[in-house]
Amino acid sequence: MSGHSKWATIKRKKGALDAARGRVFTKLIKEITVAARMGGGDPKGNPRLRRAVDDARAQSMPNDTITKAIKKGTGELEGVSYEEITYEGQGPGGTLYVMDVVTDNRNRTAPELRKIFDKHGGTLGAAGSAAWAFDPKGVITLEKAVATEEQLFEIAVGAGAEDVRDDGEEWWIQTPSDGLDAVRDALEGAKIAIKSAKRTRVPKTPKELGGRDAEVIMNLLEALEEHDDVQVVATDFEPSAEAL
Repeated sequence: MSGHSKWATIKRKKGALDAARGRVFTKLIKEITVAARMGGGDPKGNPRLRRAVDDARAQSMPNDTITKAIKKGTGELEGVSYEEITYEGQGPGGTLYVMDVVTDNRNRTAPELRKIFDKHGGTLGAAGSAAWAFDPKGVITLEKAVATEEQLFEIAVGAGAEDVRDDGEEWWIQTPSDGLDAVRDALEGAKIAIKSAKRTRVPKTPKELGGRDAEVIMNLLEALEEHDDVQVVATDFEPSAEAL
């Protein structure tokens, strides 16, 4: 199991995953708005928007809210101007972090992220200081009950997936970054319900840590993910068996 997947497991056990509904909606609205601005307002012709809309519906976001976010992205409604920025940092134990951010004010966001890293024994780094340690990938998660491992291997790997793993509570499928939508379409074509489908970064060489370092790192990750402007955090931290 990857560090990314183990961190998700820890969040579920701690009850931290999507704990603040309003914050989740804020992040989803930003992603829908940016996706619509970049690729148009039709989810059928805009895979990124389709993923964002599906994620919003999975969180029970009202259709009216989704529609307004799309229209703000396409310019049909007046809205905030967002920009996408990637920040990188280093934490305890030499762990590395890459954060995809959507903000309307980078002069506010950067100092806030720097403060979070400083508080948790890390540093906000320069461009290129951490991204080299990750490979861009796609990750699809599914409830365990929707398919067998054999079905997933046949359908997902047949459509280009690189790996199918049992994450205990769900299936975890890794794809090439540019193959995410093809695998997703194959699963949906087979009437297999998808929990989430996202582009992410997977560490080339995970760093396994436990003890005090693991505790500080998990607090750092929570603080980063709770920031309204941070959409996705990738880390090469892998919790030890003790931490899990």
